[in-house]
Amino acid sequence: MKSQEFSIRGRIRSFRFAWEGIASFFLTEHNAWLHFMATVAVFTLSALAGVTKNELLALVFAIGFVWVSEMFNTCIERVMDFVSEQRHPDIKFIKDLASGAVLVAALTAVAVGAIIFIPKLF
Repeated sequence: MKSQEFSIRGRIRSFRFAWEGIASFFLTEHNAWLHFMATVAVFTLSALAGVTKNELLALVFAIGFVWVSEMFNTCIERVMDFVSEQRHPDIKFIKDLASGAVLVAALTAVAVGAIIFIPKLF
């Protein structure tokens, strides 16, 4: 496979595709809005509670972990639906595992939030 030469126009186009993907994610996935509201709530609480720079960094990584997990989960679910519309135990396993990854990411984010916010609020 021949690689293409570097071009600014090509890089700009790839960023445009990425932003279109994010926009599509928000337009088609209800969980995106739930994650968005949670993100806004965490950053608002962070400002009010006076978190440190290191605490904010931990929160940013935890939130990013959830967002990336949810986006990959959406991709995996869409690919599996494309592969077969029929129910199949292997496809169920793949989709359940991807969904479980989002749950692990979310629980990790909750744990990070609890470690940071509980001492500040109580």
